[in-house]
Amino acid sequence: MASSIRVRATSNGDITEVQTLIQHPMDTGLVKDAKGELIPAHYIQELKFACNGKDVFVANWGTAISKDPYVKFSFKSAKKGDDLKISWTDNKGGSDETTAKIA
Repeated sequence: MASSIRVRATSNGDITEVQTLIQHPMDTGLVKDAKGELIPAHYIQELKFACNGKDVFVANWGTAISKDPYVKFSFKSAKKGDDLKISWTDNKGGSDETTAKIA
């Protein structure tokens, strides 16, 4: 199965910029389907980025995040060729992870 995570990480000097797009429904549990039944809540609870084994960004989310979230941030102390591991877990026990090389 293809990863639900698309990532681009580029280093410019001592600053690394990360852009990530995650495919996930991020259902709030408050929306009804065509039959009028509530769609159960299904959302990412934790999103984690680690560079060379050290956490550089951790987000604890709830239902207020939109479908297919996009995350962009920068951090220091990485260099080209370093590994960036991205992982998430959701409220139904689902998870995904991928590793990208910093360009």
